Amino acid sequence: MSKCYPIRTGCINSTSVLPVTSVRDLGVYIDTDVICHQHCPWLLLSLVPDPKRRLRRSLLRHALVTLVRALVVSKVDYCNAVLVGIPGYLQKRLQSVLNAAALLIYSAKKYDHITPLLRKLHWLRIPERIQFRLCVLAYRCLTGTAPQYRLTL
Repeated sequence: MSKCYPIRTGCINSTSVLPVTSVRDLGVYIDTDVICHQHCPWLLLSLVPDPKRRLRRSLLRHALVTLVRALVVSKVDYCNAVLVGIPGYLQKRLQSVLNAAALLIYSAKKYDHITPLLRKLHWLRIPERIQFRLCVLAYRCLTGTAPQYRLTL
């Protein structure tokens, strides 16, 4: 049985500070339970592909791949360390965005198999993407190739 604690307000320089359920820092929403209930819907809204597929008709495939990687995949990969441990339904929603982007690139139909398209693009699925990025970050920390952060006061 967990205890319930009352919500308390704080005071900083005579300014009242109220607690919130989520905060946005560097474009990443972090909520109190650290499950990304706020970040994932915001990310999904910013990643919705062109529903009328106008881009597909007006761009060559290599240009479309570059555009999708710049606008969609980069947002999925940005700060995805906060996505560790997100619920399966949020992973499925993020995966559906990548699947829609792959279908857009290859002009495939909605019910075509997605795995061959993801392999052609060399894209990992969402759980593997998160694990890969964490492994790369850990490797860079261990080898000393991670960015050096300095605390300035």
